[in-house]
Amino acid sequence: MDLTYRPRRLRRSSALRSMVRENLVTPSDFIYPLFVHEGSEVQQISAMPGANRWSLDSLIGEVQRAWDLGIRCVVLFPKINDSLKTEDGAECFNENGLIPRAIRRLKKEIPDMTIMTDVALDPYSCDGHDGIVSSDGVVLNDETIENLCRQAVVQANSGADLIGPSDMMDGRVGAIRESLDEEGFEHVGIISYTAKYSSAYYGPFREALDSAPRLTGMKNIPENKNTYQMDPANSREAIIEAQLDEEEGADILMVKPGLAYLDIIYRLRQESELPIAAYNVSGEYSMIKAAANAGWIDEKEVVLETLLSFKRAGADLILTYHACDAANWLKD
Repeated sequence: MDLTYRPRRLRRSSALRSMVRENLVTPSDFIYPLFVHEGSEVQQISAMPGANRWSLDSLIGEVQRAWDLGIRCVVLFPKINDSLKTEDGAECFNENGLIPRAIRRLKKEIPDMTIMTDVALDPYSCDGHDGIVSSDGVVLNDETIENLCRQAVVQANSGADLIGPSDMMDGRVGAIRESLDEEGFEHVGIISYTAKYSSAYYGPFREALDSAPRLTGMKNIPENKNTYQMDPANSREAIIEAQLDEEEGADILMVKPGLAYLDIIYRLRQESELPIAAYNVSGEYSMIKAAANAGWIDEKEVVLETLLSFKRAGADLILTYHACDAANWLKD
C-alpha cells in the first residue's frame, strides 16, 4: 500500500508510545476519600470491598500510607451516630465533633497532607437530606446555607485546607466564601461540587455513612434528591452551575459522578480555566470491584484505564477510592 502517513509508526515500541503519550496519571492527581467513625475498630464496608470506616487512631496510619505513596490530599466523610442526628443537622458545626477532631489530629500527625472536607447536612440529618426539610417536604435552600456556613467555618478553624460544599444549594459557594473571609480564613480554598447529579451511582456511599433519605412517616420526606441535585439528562445546566460557582469564588470545580459524566468534565474544561476535579464515585468503584472479584476483568488494568479517562476528558484531580491501589500500581 502506498501510504504517506502510518500512525502505527509511533506505536511500535513502549519507548515511542511513552514519548507521544498525551495524558499521564500520577498519585498527586488523587484525592483519597476516607470514611471516619467514632468506634475503636476498623469496619469493612460490605458494598465497597476494600474500603473501610476508620477509627481516629487507624485513620492516622491510613493517611500516612497514602502520603508515602505520593497522594497529597484526602477528603473526610463522617459516619455519625443516630443519637446525634437532628432535623437541622446541628452536629455538623460542633467544634468537638468527629470531623473537627479528625482534622486536628491529622494536622498534628501529618501536617503537610492537604485536608479536604465535605460540607452538607446529610450525614448529620435525621431526614437523610443535604439540607433542612420543612414540615411539608421541601428542602429549604437559604436556611440550609446558614448551617453550611457555620459548618465550613468550624472545619476551617480546625485546620481544613479545602472546603467541599456537596449540597447543591443555590448560592452556597458565595455565602461560604464570605463567611470564611469574615472569619480570617481567606487562605482556605473551596472545591465545589459544581455539577453533582441526582445519580443512582451513590448507593454504596450512602450505605457507608447511613445517609440515605429516611421516610419515617412523621413528615413528608422526599424519597430522592431530585429537587436540588442535577438531572442526569442535562449538560448545558452544568455550564450555568460552573459559571455561578466561579463568580461566587470557587477555586476548583467538581463533577460527580465521573465515569458516566465524562462529557460534562470535557465541557467544563472548555468553559473554565479553573482546575477541574472528577469524583470516581462509590457505585463506579464497587462495579469494578465486583467484576474483578468474579474474575471477569483485570482490576489493575481497568482501574488505571478508568482513571486515565478522567484525565483525557480534562480533569486535573480525581477523587477515587482506588487511590492507594492505583498509586502502588503506578510505581510498576
